[in-house]
Amino acid sequence: MASKFFRKDNKALMIGLGVLALVLTGWGLKAAFFSKPKAAPVISAPAQMGDIKKTVLATGSLEPYTLVSVGAQTSGRVTSLKVDLGDQVKKGDLIAEIDSATQTNALQTALANINNVRAQRAEGEARLAAAKLNYDRQATLYKADAGSKADFEAAETEYKSAQASLKAIDAQIASAQVSRNTAEVNLGYTRITAPIDGTVLAIVTKEGQTINANQTTPTIVKMGQLDRMTIKAEISEADVINVREGMEVYFTTLGDSRRRYKATLRSIAPAPDSIKESDSVDTSTASNAIYYYGIFDVDNADGALRTFMTANVTIVLGSVRNVLTIPSTALGKPDRNGNYTVQVLGADEKITPRKITIGLNDGNNVEVKSGLKAGERVVTAQAASGPSDTSQRMRRGPQGGL
Repeated sequence: MASKFFRKDNKALMIGLGVLALVLTGWGLKAAFFSKPKAAPVISAPAQMGDIKKTVLATGSLEPYTLVSVGAQTSGRVTSLKVDLGDQVKKGDLIAEIDSATQTNALQTALANINNVRAQRAEGEARLAAAKLNYDRQATLYKADAGSKADFEAAETEYKSAQASLKAIDAQIASAQVSRNTAEVNLGYTRITAPIDGTVLAIVTKEGQTINANQTTPTIVKMGQLDRMTIKAEISEADVINVREGMEVYFTTLGDSRRRYKATLRSIAPAPDSIKESDSVDTSTASNAIYYYGIFDVDNADGALRTFMTANVTIVLGSVRNVLTIPSTALGKPDRNGNYTVQVLGADEKITPRKITIGLNDGNNVEVKSGLKAGERVVTAQAASGPSDTSQRMRRGPQGGL
């Protein structure tokens, strides 16, 4: 009797387990084939207050505000050099002397020529005085019918000739004085003096070297005023169309990247510097990068900036402070009015589109002028997700089971 009851309990247990298996299988099939797929996760960022600065980067070179090549206008041997590299000189200070023997001789010749012509003038004055006396005497006699007309006319001709001769000598004296002045100037060219107050930056010609000013203008030294520096920044053709005179500029040097020098853009070159190398446009260089110089100045009272240092330049195209900002990656494409649509993530995790008006965009963050409030979150990207297990199973079909 007991064994019969035991067999009935086992049968009921087996039926219960079978029903449970069917229920579990049905639930699994429903989850696999009929459940809604979960939405892909998104990446969002809050709209928050901040500053935006749109800039252009360039590389520049430092030069003295005034840079002068001090050359020689006469040929000869440099007999003495009065300055050393780095010397501070005043305007008019003697820098170098050139052998002046030829120029001294030319001046002495010019002076001797003046003295000779002046002696000729003295002789001409005496001749003129004698001719005038003779003319006056002959004129008196002729008027009194005591002299002949021929004698009067001869005396008149001699007098006028003496006057003309004296005028010619005066012209010779003027010419001789010009020659003397030229000789004095040429002699002065043998003494090279500083044209400005400044620092000797380079000594190009050595003492004892012979220079020839007939072919090219030889440079003796190069001078510059270092209390104010000029920076020439190379701006690419892609950026120069957005750059304007008067924009804020700052730069750092390679030796001290922590110190920032501020200035204002003074001018922009209308053509690349390569235009100096040719009178025509070379189409073979069309594939090369084109740069335009942006020029600005900065004080250098402490002398920290040196000639031809490299400057890492930043030109500020525009800036705003304490405005509502969002990441630039949240923007879609602009409409015909220039407005953008962003995807706003609500507190309930629902995403809704919203039109906004933007201002300055620096490429990383953008100013929001209207359409959003601080704290609202915008979708910046959608997280990548692989194919779900459900889709995998739908492609493969169910494995095993009843």
